[in-house]
Amino acid sequence: MNPDVATALKALDTTMSSIEAVIDVDRLKATIDDLSEQASAPDLWNDQAQAQQVTSRLSHAQAELKRVQDLRRRLDDTTVLFELADEDPSMAEEAQSELAAVSGEIETMEVRTLLSGEYDAREALVTIRSEAGGVDAADFAEMLLRMYLRWSERHGYATEVYDTSYAEEAGIKSATFQVKVPYAYGTLSVEQGTHRLVRISPFDNQGRRQTSFAGVEVAPVVETSDHVEIDEKDIRVDVYRSSGPGGQGVNTTDSAVRITHLPTGIVVSCQNERSQIQNRASAMAVLQSKLLERRRQEEKATMDALKDAGNSWGNQMRSYVLHPYQMVKDLRTNFEVGNPAAVFDGDIDAFIEAGIRWRRSAETADAH
Repeated sequence: MNPDVATALKALDTTMSSIEAVIDVDRLKATIDDLSEQASAPDLWNDQAQAQQVTSRLSHAQAELKRVQDLRRRLDDTTVLFELADEDPSMAEEAQSELAAVSGEIETMEVRTLLSGEYDAREALVTIRSEAGGVDAADFAEMLLRMYLRWSERHGYATEVYDTSYAEEAGIKSATFQVKVPYAYGTLSVEQGTHRLVRISPFDNQGRRQTSFAGVEVAPVVETSDHVEIDEKDIRVDVYRSSGPGGQGVNTTDSAVRITHLPTGIVVSCQNERSQIQNRASAMAVLQSKLLERRRQEEKATMDALKDAGNSWGNQMRSYVLHPYQMVKDLRTNFEVGNPAAVFDGDIDAFIEAGIRWRRSAETADAH
């Protein structure tokens, strides 16, 4: 076997072993056994919310175990492929191709092991807002909304859009949605910040170049153990009719709910359910998540004496340039690609992985 190949395989084996240790395969198997027992209980569906949580966690744990085991088997098979290629050179190309594929997948899985923050394993609540730039910013905010929903779709992650506030001419003022998969918060939290778009404005009849901005907030979904208490006297609840693009009414009853948290000024809305009661419950859950993230941010600021690790909501973190050249560049990691169309279609894994590695290295540097 080629010495370079042998060295590469040995390095991948070491990385794979560290991944298996961090994920703790034995503990994962025990978790699956426990969740399988819960899922087979005859009274499981008496509490639908609890049942969905159990089945979702079981499905994710099973998928995680299968992914680790499949990757270990593929790595072992790749070693065998190279040994066979020593006897039959016609197999060398297949062996090299599989080595590249396995290497990429191990690198991606290694990034998951870097998600060890207090809330990283949670599902994510994402809010996108148009900022400076008028109608172009509203259009850009809608492009980002589609980008994240397409990213979720590509991975098979369930999403639920709680609220969309449409702008008058085009695009959206804001939107809030949940990504319903474990580790969505840890993964997407590196997307938090201000995104910037430079292009020839499709809304300018003189065809001038326009720079516009949109903000992305990411919060961990609240769980029952979080104790985020909200006093009724601290909130104002307004009901109104759901509206769609162009201001058209979506339904004829006042079922949409807007909750204002008076002490912080945080405003959340929900209009995706038919009943006012359901929308209020969803809006309260969104408010709790935002308050939890606010508390996390404040605790972090206190702990590192306001030292900035690049997570504040106002930080400009990525530029999307469509004119005079085509490029998307992350301003923290300097990772860039020359295909904005693919990025806007949800191809953002490389940006997310670079962001997670950058955050871990920043945290490590802060600790020393």
